Amino acid sequence: MTNKRAPDEEVHPAPSLALRLRRVGWPGVAVAAWGFLFAAPSFVWALGGTFGLQTTVAPPLVKLAHDRVTWFLAVLWVTGFLKLFGALIGIALMRRRGKWTGRLTVFCGGGATVLLVWHGCQFVIHGVLVEAGARAVAPDLVGLTGWYLCLWGPWFIAGGLAFAAADARYVCRHDGRREVRLCGAAGALSALLLSLVSVATGIG
Repeated sequence: MTNKRAPDEEVHPAPSLALRLRRVGWPGVAVAAWGFLFAAPSFVWALGGTFGLQTTVAPPLVKLAHDRVTWFLAVLWVTGFLKLFGALIGIALMRRRGKWTGRLTVFCGGGATVLLVWHGCQFVIHGVLVEAGARAVAPDLVGLTGWYLCLWGPWFIAGGLAFAAADARYVCRHDGRREVRLCGAAGALSALLLSLVSVATGIG
């Protein structure tokens, strides 16, 4: 004797990975993954590890890490936690939040977009100029140009574009689009001004 299921008891196949990512918001997932992956080297180097340090980072920074200089270790820890914070922003952008939490999240996302794309483009442009012979660098930095051109530059840009996509998706799914969009624009403008000031003062 066989038991027949009622129509509302039919078993539906589990949604595919692509569908699940689309439901939760793949840009937010991309931002979270980017942040967690990017934070790992900072914590590894702060704890004394050297994986990838000597081949992809400028020698002066490598020396500071090897010498366990206190202020530089503090910078590594801070940057590591900032990257984790970026991952949390990506997670927050996956679904609607409260009024002020959502606006603050979009503000941070807009700022991260500009900062990361700006920084990444600087690396790429500098690398292209060096490779083309239009700009000279110190001999001990020649081997690093390719890393900044092909790894760090694109990595920063990819993170910035992921933040932009996550921000845009959040805005499109929000009722008060205009207000939320303005918060994202304010974050982007603040980051742009900060970047211009850092270049003008020579600390960027």
